[in-house]
This record gives sequence, C-alpha cells and structure tokens, in this order.
Amino acid sequence: MNVHFIAIGEPAMYNLAIALQDKGYQITGSDETLDEPAKLRLEQKDLMPDHFGWFPEQIDASVDAIVIGCRVDRENPELIKAQKLGLNIYSYAEFLYEQSKHKTRVVIAGSKGKTTITAMILHVMDYHQIEVDYGIDADHNGSKQLVKLTASNDFIVLEGDENLSMVDGQPKFHSYQPNIALISDICWEEKDNFYPNEAYVQQFALFVDSIVKGGSITYNEEDEEVKRIVEASENTIRKLPYHMAAHSVEDGETLLETPEGPLPIEIYGKHHLNNLSGAKWICQHMGVDEDDFYEAISTFKTAN
Repeated sequence: MNVHFIAIGEPAMYNLAIALQDKGYQITGSDETLDEPAKLRLEQKDLMPDHFGWFPEQIDASVDAIVIGCRVDRENPELIKAQKLGLNIYSYAEFLYEQSKHKTRVVIAGSKGKTTITAMILHVMDYHQIEVDYGIDADHNGSKQLVKLTASNDFIVLEGDENLSMVDGQPKFHSYQPNIALISDICWEEKDNFYPNEAYVQQFALFVDSIVKGGSITYNEEDEEVKRIVEASENTIRKLPYHMAAHSVEDGETLLETPEGPLPIEIYGKHHLNNLSGAKWICQHMGVDEDDFYEAISTFKTAN
C-alpha cells in the first residue's frame, strides 16, 4: 500500500508513517520544514523528503491513501491535487481507525487525565510483557515510539484527543469508535480552547455516543460534568463509574489500599490516584487481574 503524508513532520504524523513502514507499507511525505527529533527519526528510516515544500506533481493515481496533518490548510496544493484525482484522503485519526477497525479499540479521553492514564495502562502492559498496539500523543518518559501497529495484536490503546481535524473539522476522538472507553475529566479553559464551554462539553457527549453498541464507558464519577453526560447518554453501552483509589500517607509515602494490604507507590495526589483507579479498571477489561495490576503500578512514576 502506498501512503503519502502531507505535513509528515508533525509528531503524530511521522510516528504513524514509521509504524506503517514497519508494517511493510510504501511511505512518502512532504513538509515545509522539519525540526528535531522529526528530522533525525525520518533520516534514520530513509523517509526524509528530498526537498522542503509542497509538490503536487508527486501525487498521482499510484497513491492509495493521503494522510493530512493538523496544520495543513485547504489551499495546500498537494491536497487540492489529491481531491481532483479522487484519492482516499484521511486525517491522522481517521487513518488510525482504518488500521485498527478489526481490533478492540480502547480510547482514553479527558481534558487533563488522558495522557497519564494512557501511560499507566501501557506501563502495566509492558511490565507484564503483554503486546498491544497504541497511538499516543506524548510519551511521559520520552522513550516510546508514539504509534505501534501490528497485524497480530488484539488490542489497540488510543489517546483520545479532542482537538479538531483539518480534514473534517471534527475532534480526533470522534473517529475512533471505541469498544472500551474512559473519560477522566472535563475542564474547559478559554486560553487553550477553540470551543465555547458548552460546545466543548458537547464533544465529550458525542464521544460517548460514538462508542460501539455493547461497548463500555468507564468514567470518573467525581467529575460532575463527566458523570452528567455519561449518565444522560442513551447509547446501549455499559456505564462503569470509578473514583479516587483508597490510600493513606505515612511519612510522606503514599500507600495504596489493596486486598493484600498497604502497597507503597511512587505517585501521589488526588489527581493521580483518581487516574490510577481509571487505569485499573481499563487494564482489567483488557484481561489483567487486580493483583497483577497492583504489582505493575507500584513501579510507575509520573513525569511531573
């Protein structure tokens, strides 16, 4: 399969391009400029564009799919050429869905908690050597490839970003159609947002409605907005609330209450302990039992 990336220098884009190349796809890409680490990573994989800029002449009928970066505008000459040829054009999120539509999609959403919860889940899977695919926006310790795609893994864990796609004007997480979903929190901040408050909250309500029939939503019942939209949804899914993990603090050390007794952990604070509870339930949905989760999460460290 031949796939061309317009704005291949964006972190999500070059990570997806590398993952597809590792699967055996033929990859090309273009961009106006490339910064590190994009330049280094693309050079290592022999995916660096020959020249900077947009070159519509390289878009022809041999291209099976076009993937568009977030900063690509509608006047981009390569995009216009692809549209004229009637090629298949996807946003990053849409193409990631196409790559995972036969897998069990686990999507973690939330204004502030999604990155940490996703990191916790992947840490537990790595600890127990359970292979899963994933698509994340950031790695909390800076060592992980942001996209992993295989033909064999049953699960894919996706960080559900509410930012807009330039292709269809929709938030990324509307494209994923999760089987298993989580919402950690909804916190609208004007300085960071392209929606008014009510419209921002509505995107999460639409996300809940996008969960496949018979799927599940694990949600933070301590967040009033999250609880309201999940409980109001008429989607035929299981609704599974969670709350902050029971714990104690002794001499500055956080001890998680478990069936086997107090467990020292390396995270602290209400926010992270709430995230831990959400991650535990998702890992259990993915086949990790409670004892194994606690063993793994005791070694998890936050980035901040």
